[in-house]
Amino acid sequence: MNHNLFARLAAIVATLLSAQLRACGDQPQAEPDGLVKLSKTGDVWLDTKRKAVVVDGQVCLREGQLEMFACPKGTKEHESIVSLNCRAQEVHAGLLAAGAKPGSPVSFQPEYKPATGQIIDVYVLWKDAAGEKRQVRAQDWIKDTKTQKAMTYDWVFAGSGFWKDQETGQEYYRANDGDLICVSNFTTAMLDLPVASSQANDELMFEAFAQHVPPRGTKVRMVLIPRKADGERK
Repeated sequence: MNHNLFARLAAIVATLLSAQLRACGDQPQAEPDGLVKLSKTGDVWLDTKRKAVVVDGQVCLREGQLEMFACPKGTKEHESIVSLNCRAQEVHAGLLAAGAKPGSPVSFQPEYKPATGQIIDVYVLWKDAAGEKRQVRAQDWIKDTKTQKAMTYDWVFAGSGFWKDQETGQEYYRANDGDLICVSNFTTAMLDLPVASSQANDELMFEAFAQHVPPRGTKVRMVLIPRKADGERK
């Protein structure tokens, strides 16, 4: 990421933090001001001015190997750092409304092809034990097991997909079962890494960066921002 682009993203996130982050820590988050709610039951909003999606959740894991960074609450908390209070399809809809362009999920046959799609920058906002407002790039909470440093890869908007129940004819969004923001490659991923990252237990590339992650149960607010290409109007 070039310096100017990082500075613009940092300014957007700082504004979102000051305007939208309310009570975290031991208290539930207050509903963000000035955003459009995207779900009757989920805590997910669209910031139409800044073209970002805002989602509330909580830390569900501080130590251990990862296949996800974030999953819908009640799905894959045992291998995700954050569980979000919404369905994956609601975040997908928000990203589309924010102007993000989906690509395609990873494919393994007849040969490996990585996930594609617009880069989505993911930030996490919370209050620490002292009540201070904090913000990080989501990558800072993920440790690369080879380098022992924070993950450096970006996420792309792979877009998951739908499957139809042949008996009922009803369609289901595949990432609703957990594969919302992945660090292992899944054909069902909404956001995935555009590099080969195994889902085999003995080959997992990433783990929770325990020194960086606040205690389990900490309320967080996640901000997803579609990254604009250089030269594109902001």
